[in-house]
Amino acid sequence: MAQASPSANPKFDRIESQAAPGAMLRRGAAPADSIDGAPQKSDFPLSLGRPKSTRLQLGLKDRLIFWILVGVLHAVSLLPDFILHRLGIACALIFHRFDQRHRKIGIRNLEIAFPEKSAAERERILRASYINLGRTGAEYVRLGGFFYRSLARRITYNRLDVWNELTPRYPGKGALILTAHFGGFEMLPAGHALHGFQIGLVHHTQRFLAGDDLMSFIRERAGVQIIRKHTAAREMLRSLKRGEIIGIPLDQNAKRSEAIWVPFFGELAATPSGFDRLAMMAGAPVVPVFIVRQPDGISHVIEIYEEIQQQRTGDRNADALVNTARYQKAIEEMVRKYPEQWLWTHRRYRTRPVRGTPSLYD
Repeated sequence: MAQASPSANPKFDRIESQAAPGAMLRRGAAPADSIDGAPQKSDFPLSLGRPKSTRLQLGLKDRLIFWILVGVLHAVSLLPDFILHRLGIACALIFHRFDQRHRKIGIRNLEIAFPEKSAAERERILRASYINLGRTGAEYVRLGGFFYRSLARRITYNRLDVWNELTPRYPGKGALILTAHFGGFEMLPAGHALHGFQIGLVHHTQRFLAGDDLMSFIRERAGVQIIRKHTAAREMLRSLKRGEIIGIPLDQNAKRSEAIWVPFFGELAATPSGFDRLAMMAGAPVVPVFIVRQPDGISHVIEIYEEIQQQRTGDRNADALVNTARYQKAIEEMVRKYPEQWLWTHRRYRTRPVRGTPSLYD
């Protein structure tokens, strides 16, 4: 299927020109006594204490399944890291070999994002993305089992002092972390919390209740504050006004009732409109933060960039369109830099701008 051409859509071009005055991911100068790019310390307020539990009340059957899953995770986590990570990679390669449905989605996304690359190069990126996911799975086992606090030693920061710069500019305000399903994405909130920086994370309740409770258990044990989606807007606003940090991945398809269409790799993508609305209501900065897996495959750097400047003209719809395009451009820049670390197998363009438009994934 032919890709939609931005130049054929004047509104598309206008959004891109307003949203992309330059690179969205920017670094400020490092402190005078440091080397630019090195992990820095911060005096941003530390954790507010143990997060308030939002775990579900399960019935007997689901509770039994939950404890079985906890037991399995703890048993597997007894494996040494070099075996656990090889197991994760092996599982990823098996899925890559036989998961034809998601491979097809991944290749289609790569065709949209990198039309200039060869089919072999796109296949290489997709295979590496599966391997990254396998490594993330191994880390999730460690996070959910024994010795989970040891993971903090594998995570360092780049420009942690950005938080210090925000404090005088936004007194009493928290911050919205703009992120994505990128790198070891489960390690981003958990690693942040294990270093003493409590973070709130919006959580969509899963149909598999025992699995949902397991996910909440793992995250809350690390120090992450779970915000349930059905109370998310109100609770996030309160959290931001208390000066807390909330992380929201903004790289997945939104349903039509919640969507705003902005460019992502040259194609209009349905993106949640509530992110910018929340930033506007709270008066909070939007800070791009991504966790980047390092060449050794097991260590990570949390990359913290300068806040994204938000357009505020008083026209809420126009401002939301421009700002959301800026947020997507920041994610796109990161994916272009490290394409092997993004989750390509999600149907990012599933909801089309015009009803009845043929799917990009047929």
